[in-house]
Amino acid sequence: MKRILLTLAIALAAAGSMFAQLPPDSVIRRYAAGMLMVGFKGDSVTVDCDAARYVRDLHVGAIVLFDIDMTGDATIGSRNITSKERLTRMTAQLQAWADYPLIIATDQEGGKVARLKPQYGFLPTVTAEYLGSVDNEDTTRYYAKRLAREMHEAGVNVNLAPVVDVLNHDCAAVGHFMRSFSMDPAVIAHNAGWFIDESHKQGVLCTLKHFPGHGNAIDDSHYGFVDVTNVWTPQELEPFKMLIDAGKADLIMTAHLFNRQIDEDYPATLSKKTLTDLLRVEMGYDGVIVTDDLYMQAIRNQYSIPTALELAINAGADLICVGNNINTGFEADRPFLLVDMIVNSVKQGRIPWERLQQSHERIMKLGIRQ
Repeated sequence: MKRILLTLAIALAAAGSMFAQLPPDSVIRRYAAGMLMVGFKGDSVTVDCDAARYVRDLHVGAIVLFDIDMTGDATIGSRNITSKERLTRMTAQLQAWADYPLIIATDQEGGKVARLKPQYGFLPTVTAEYLGSVDNEDTTRYYAKRLAREMHEAGVNVNLAPVVDVLNHDCAAVGHFMRSFSMDPAVIAHNAGWFIDESHKQGVLCTLKHFPGHGNAIDDSHYGFVDVTNVWTPQELEPFKMLIDAGKADLIMTAHLFNRQIDEDYPATLSKKTLTDLLRVEMGYDGVIVTDDLYMQAIRNQYSIPTALELAINAGADLICVGNNINTGFEADRPFLLVDMIVNSVKQGRIPWERLQQSHERIMKLGIRQ
């Protein structure tokens, strides 16, 4: 009996010590909010709009912009981006509300996935597959430079590109849209490297996606569970590794893919074996890991959001993307609810406070300028 009581006393003392070390709730909330990349509706902002609440009041780490509202009528120009002038005014106001280095991101891969379109006054772009097929340094640098220059001029400081998945035209989410440079990892890596170089010269950071490789996935994780165990190959890691070793990986985006070759239990976004053991330890990456949208059905159909948040953060993710712009619908207060969930998990000991600190440090090291 004495041994049981002693064990219980030691356990309670350890728990008490852990909770005693936590900072005030306001600090935990600030760090938790800094781990969110969120979206909103509208191509302009006012003092009482959702974007103001997210940036000025909640202090989210990142804003993600779209040109088409997939939760509305899904027409061109129905979301955030309708013209260069309006976008530039909006991003300037977002930065003015922020008392911290705010990430403002969008998917400007080029070609079929480009939020800054000619319809809104931006220059035409080309697909990654076109650049990979030409495989010419001057050509890739030319298109990357003008794409990144327009992003910088419009106040967008992070590109959710380039895609460094292997090319497979049977892949519904990548190959069908010509988003990948090549089937050859070396061609992918050097074209992506040129793209990143030119982006950096224009003050735009880049995001490699989708780790650990989405190119051979036939189904689309936007709409449900995707298992790549039998089609994924270790070769798909090679472009990521080459770019990490070259110091060109600013951020890396996860895929919501299940792959028993790496983890028998969790999809990549929620997998410590994938994000920490493989990406961080084995491949030597210590930069920012950003998830693909946590509300995609590959996650929502399998996990509750509180559980998915805990798993993703404990796995090693630093930015949790919640674009509020997919078929699971828009919810204006969703970022506030997510912060509540993270804070509660930290206070209950399910997410270590140190994980929030690690992510904060990585995000600050990006060197985002206001």
